Formats: sequence, structure tokens, C-alpha cells
Amino acid sequence: MPDWTRTMQKGVKIGKYQYYNEEKAPSIFNSEEKFVKQNYDYFLEIIEFPVAKLNASTLKVESVFHKYVRPTVNRQLSTFCTHLTGITQETVDQAEPLSAVLKSFDEWFESEGLHNSSFAFVTCGDWDLNTQLPNEADFKNFVLPTYFSSWLNIKKSVTALTGGRHHSGIDDVKNIVEITKWLLKKGHVIKNEDASTNRIGAT
Repeated sequence: MPDWTRTMQKGVKIGKYQYYNEEKAPSIFNSEEKFVKQNYDYFLEIIEFPVAKLNASTLKVESVFHKYVRPTVNRQLSTFCTHLTGITQETVDQAEPLSAVLKSFDEWFESEGLHNSSFAFVTCGDWDLNTQLPNEADFKNFVLPTYFSSWLNIKKSVTALTGGRHHSGIDDVKNIVEITKWLLKKGHVIKNEDASTNRIGAT
């Protein structure tokens, strides 16, 4: 679903939207190993809108909708955002605004016969359709189609299947073990991360 940059750091609330103080934002390293600080003191906007249509019977991806989105409130991407997402300023400058992208999506949605079918959006968490998209639509004064009002949170489905509790350390360990076993069965070579280059504050 939509792609954006967000944080778990504490911030200040203005109206119904969340803004963040730059001094509270986390720092990361860019490719030149220089500190890059995210500035959260602005309204967050969607900059990518990808959706894949998966046939639940055949387990085949039948169609993909993918468009980048031009931000209209804060038009300049931060270095942090580009580093995190790989999306460049040139890419979003050439894109359409969210309202136009959603119109194109609705046309794709109709062409795929989804309006009158049994379907569900599957998202990684509730943020996409519960928070970011409706907040941005409200902020920019356009109405969302009603089909965005429900979704399946894949995190909850995984928890129901594997058991455990969100944010439980031991349950995370058990699930990491299962994922590692699956990767190894697929023949994937898992590479070590080098703390000397990846750890924040490393020199």
C-alpha cells in the first residue's frame, strides 16, 4: 500500500495530525557515513502507491498498479526520505498528486472487475488505510471511495497463525527462528551485518 516516512518518536499533536520536533528525530548514516537527521516537523504525505491484485484461488498476481505521488504540501523530499525509500526528488516531481493517482487507481480497480467482486486489501499494519490515507485525504479536502474503509492486517494474521504477542521479545525470537528456517530451506545465504559500519554513532 502507500509508502511514506514516519517515526515512533514522541512528538507534539496539532489538531488531529501528528508533527514531530527535529531534535527528537532519530539519526542514521547515509552512504557517505555522515549523520542524516529526519525532520518530522511537517505533515506526512504519501509518495508511492503500489497495489498488487492477488488471486486467492490460484495464488497468482494478476495485475499491479504502481504510481509515484507528488507531494503538494511539502514538495521537497528530505535526504532521510530518499535514503530510506530510494525515491528521488526527480521521481516525485514528475508524478501526479495524490488525488489524480487515486482517480487512476479507481479506474484500474474498475477495469479489474473489483468493484463488484469479493476482495480485501491486505496491508502490513493498520496505518495505511486507518491513518495515513484518510488523514491526508481529509487534509487535502477530497473524499475517499468507500472500498478503502476495510482491510486485512497481515500482521494479525501471522500472529493468529504462529501465536505470540506483538512486541514480545521471546515471541519475536520464535518467529525469527521460523523465518530463518524457511529462508535456509529455500537455499538463501544469510549474510552478517557489520556493526562497525551499520551501528549509529560508529566511526
